[in-house]
Amino acid sequence: MLNHRGVMQSTLRIYDRFIPPLLESVSGDASCITAGTLRAFFIERSKTLSAGYASNVANAIRVFVRYLIAEGIAAPGLDNALPPIPDWTDRSLPRFLQSSDIERVIAACDCSTKQGLRDRAIVLLLVRLGLRASDILRLRLQDLDWNDASIRVCGKGRREARLPLTQEVGDAVLSYLQSGRPPVQVQALFVRLTTPIQPFADSSAISGIASAAIRRAGIRLPRCGAHILRHSAATEMLRHGVSLQEIGSVLRHQSFDTTFHYAKVDRTLLRLVVQPWPGGANS
Repeated sequence: MLNHRGVMQSTLRIYDRFIPPLLESVSGDASCITAGTLRAFFIERSKTLSAGYASNVANAIRVFVRYLIAEGIAAPGLDNALPPIPDWTDRSLPRFLQSSDIERVIAACDCSTKQGLRDRAIVLLLVRLGLRASDILRLRLQDLDWNDASIRVCGKGRREARLPLTQEVGDAVLSYLQSGRPPVQVQALFVRLTTPIQPFADSSAISGIASAAIRRAGIRLPRCGAHILRHSAATEMLRHGVSLQEIGSVLRHQSFDTTFHYAKVDRTLLRLVVQPWPGGANS
């Protein structure tokens, strides 16, 4: 999955969490997996999961079963034992920060410290360029092109894109490199500042940095992390008149449906197209 499909570490963690227990349920003999086995296992394991996460788990199980089919271990068609999991993703608004809150989060990074310089550069990459935490984790020193004022990003499925390095973001990254980054012989752009000084282990560390900056800004949210800053980048672009197609290009969405999710935050536009309730407000 990692070497041939370029999947994310977060996806691999789903396999690590659910495939070994599935094999344990048949005493390690994958040839004993049946449709009933798959359904019973999934129903039991998904009781406390959200619809979105349950859908990811079901997909991981299907992919594993397809591997078994390809190896001649499982019967053809067994991957259809788990039906698609309904998940109405457009039922809610994307969570994002208002413009004033975004500035507070950026200002909450103390640039008089090495940690503050690093955290500010990370926050700006999230909220100005809309990078994912995993994108930042994979950034290397050679991905920065100062002559061209651009940054190379390797996203999901190892798809590469080159994004403009704005003055604000470029200055923050440069300040971090000059005064915040320890002189270590590693290619990762962002590293830990406590010993052992090394690259971050996974993208959760980047989300932790984003969450800490949001809390320092005095913003209290049930859940916060790198993704809310990415959502905020998208909504800021929308407020400034950037088209959904352009936003999708910057965020590197594979499907326009993903970008279209942000159309719901433009309440001014929604007021123009909203229709009165049939029969009046009292019906």
